[in-house]
Amino acid sequence: MIAAEAARARLSAELERVAQGDKAALRTVYDLTSAKLLGICLQFLPDRAIAEDVLQEVYLKVWQGAATFDPQRASPITWLCMIARNRAIDWRRASGRYEAVLQSAADELPIESAEADTDERHRLLHQCLDMLETERRASIRAAFMEGFTYSELAARASVPLGTMKSWVRRGLLQLRKCIEDA
Repeated sequence: MIAAEAARARLSAELERVAQGDKAALRTVYDLTSAKLLGICLQFLPDRAIAEDVLQEVYLKVWQGAATFDPQRASPITWLCMIARNRAIDWRRASGRYEAVLQSAADELPIESAEADTDERHRLLHQCLDMLETERRASIRAAFMEGFTYSELAARASVPLGTMKSWVRRGLLQLRKCIEDA
């Protein structure tokens, strides 16, 4: 019990230093908790690469929100695990929504025959894609037609991961609206 209390106190102190902008403290928090938090992400996500991307987002959220940690309400590891769990669930939900948006938009097209259906859906999809802003169009094509991950796309475009996710999300919403309005 003494070791657990010492570990809790140390992690709380490090989070307090993170709240003050101490990058070394964030590194310490990462070193102390990353294995456990990665395990949590892997429980909810389909593969390790995605879980590692989400884990990066977890520590970004810790960096931005360490000042909200209250040791009177939760232990530091509980607080960190909650962030990891929520980010992993958010990613999983969002990923399913993107696929569902494309599928439901394609399913709503009123076409008579199966062959004409496929041809018309492809034509309309490409027509609507061509109407998107360049960044959004390229990001959606690379993600959904070439299989790139958000992290890979962000690196290729030299933008933050959150920006890339926003481009894709907004592009998909515009794409759905275009298909629905057709």
